[in-house]
Amino acid sequence: MTDVRRRLGSDGEAAVARWYEARGYEVMSRNWRVREGELDLVLRRGRTVVFCEVKTRRGDAFGSPFEAVTFTKQRRLRTLAVRWLSEHSVRAGELRFDVAAVRVRGSVAEIEVLEAAF
Repeated sequence: MTDVRRRLGSDGEAAVARWYEARGYEVMSRNWRVREGELDLVLRRGRTVVFCEVKTRRGDAFGSPFEAVTFTKQRRLRTLAVRWLSEHSVRAGELRFDVAAVRVRGSVAEIEVLEAAF
């Protein structure tokens, strides 16, 4: 992956983290990686733990960012979430899987979050 794409993705994740924090969420993990994959953001508000997949794009030439989260990706994220919860000894009253689409237009990042996406 090029440095430009990596930076775009990192900036998108940071913007989404700020979006959640402004709504009262605590960021518990960013870019949690294991051999099987990565969780972009793990957040908590009250007893709800949210696993958020962030997709950042400069445009929709390759489809909507939401379309990039396929059934296979969803299954992997669920598996990673179980592992994260186990390794962090976190008990949640509710689990939620969100997808955040970040569309960068010039210097402006437009954020759209689909809560309980799958």
